[in-house]
Amino acid sequence: MLTKPESESRLLSLKAAAHYLSISQCTLRDLVFRGDLPCIRIKRRVLVDRHDLDAYLGRVKIHYTP
Repeated sequence: MLTKPESESRLLSLKAAAHYLSISQCTLRDLVFRGDLPCIRIKRRVLVDRHDLDAYLGRVKIHYTP
């Protein structure tokens, strides 16, 4: 079976998702387990959809106006 490199994958591990957001894995876990960021559980694996990461970034983005 062919697999994509994780950098191209839609579903990311917590480690890869934390790297994508430039935050620690601990902070990402907090976001997931508080319900601020949706996750996908497959048995013991916790995965995060890249689209959800982008949506989260859009929600927390701050626009300063002069």
